[in-house]
Amino acid sequence: MSLDLWQRGCERLATELPPQQFNTWIRPLPPAESRPADPGTTRLELRVPNRFKLDWIRTQYAGRIESVLSELAGQPVRLDLTLAPRDGHTPAALAPAARPAAAPTPSEATDAPPAAARDAETPAAITPPPSSTRHKLNPALTFDTLVPGRANQMARTAALHVAGAPGQMYNPLFIYGGVGLGKTHLVHAVGNALLADRPDARVLYLHAEQFISDVVRNYQRKTFDELKAKYHQLDLLLIDDVQFFAGKERTQEEFFNAFEALLAKRAHIIMTSDTYPKGLADIDERLRSRFDAGLTVAIEPPELEMRVAILISKARADGVEMPEDVAFFVAKNVRANVRELEGALRKVLAYAKFSHKEITIALAREALKDLLSIHNRQISVENIQKTVADFYKIKVADMYSKKRPASIARPRQIAMFLAKEMTQKSLPEIGELFGGRDHTTVLHAVRKIGGERQKNGELNQQLHVLEQTLKG
Repeated sequence: MSLDLWQRGCERLATELPPQQFNTWIRPLPPAESRPADPGTTRLELRVPNRFKLDWIRTQYAGRIESVLSELAGQPVRLDLTLAPRDGHTPAALAPAARPAAAPTPSEATDAPPAAARDAETPAAITPPPSSTRHKLNPALTFDTLVPGRANQMARTAALHVAGAPGQMYNPLFIYGGVGLGKTHLVHAVGNALLADRPDARVLYLHAEQFISDVVRNYQRKTFDELKAKYHQLDLLLIDDVQFFAGKERTQEEFFNAFEALLAKRAHIIMTSDTYPKGLADIDERLRSRFDAGLTVAIEPPELEMRVAILISKARADGVEMPEDVAFFVAKNVRANVRELEGALRKVLAYAKFSHKEITIALAREALKDLLSIHNRQISVENIQKTVADFYKIKVADMYSKKRPASIARPRQIAMFLAKEMTQKSLPEIGELFGGRDHTTVLHAVRKIGGERQKNGELNQQLHVLEQTLKG
């Protein structure tokens, strides 16, 4: 009865869920088993191979599964999710040979290695994976310690899918956003989740500068086989700040080779950057196209409610209960990014500890007085426009006009960049103050000037002078 019910339920779910979701999360599950239940109720036990998948199925699919099974059974069905006992082997229901055959997509058929090659790459045939000290993951950066919100919702959901089924979808996963928004936390979370599921997985996290250093060292020693041995055999490569590859042709060539090798063996690649793939400067076009071939998602600055949740969560992790009114006070005054928010929290907690006082708004105001004095200086968009116009010797009216000569368009973009960096105005609000321009125009200006600042010393100096002038 239970086997037939489960089979019919899976057949129904296969028609209702997107194929990729069904094939990733539902199809590999073993049949649910009957358990004693109250009269008029069917109780099924479903054994899931690891904690990560159990939590994901419980939150995303359990309600829907119960609803479908209840309809088919004609009575309430209760689904009990439990962890399957670990015996050191992949459960039979999850082994590739036991899965019902699914027609591969064209891209999967192209990328999939021959069966013999897949067999050669199973854990039994490979060399031991890197030790915990070599994969360079921070065990504290997990999905459990990442506060979810609208700002990171898409990126977090995509990362969860990758962690649960690496190599199957969203490959490569490209996450972009400003400094201190949680990109690094997210990639570490994927690596930690995969290792919790598969301790033998070959996972490596590194910053782009480390890859550059490896290329330089192996180039000097003429030992590129060592480079390939290190990177081409991974199951999951996590690499931060790929914008640092800009202008480094040999590094880009070697990364392209590693990229192709990993995708060919169905390994997964997750990258982060401060801008989207097509916005990367001095990166070879074929590499940018590879970056953009999977899924590209942004992480935005956290909204107020998310900032409050982050403060309360981080304080609790330190064994301190932060009053909600204090969290709101800090969150309203610290808006830039998660890193700055955490810095503010450390100041408040340290001040409370050293002064032996309770955490109140008054204490937070005192602890953050220097930070608040900077934030509370009245820097308006209008003041920025006037200061930039004076600096570049154009009219303030040119900031709102439709004129597009470089002598005007360039200062206007710089003013937009400073408005985003130095005020709390949103992109649409800034666009409105620049003659009713669309928010995408402002975003383009912010990214363009921000990117050029890293490479153009003269522009960086001009921006530094303007910022100091505005801060008074």
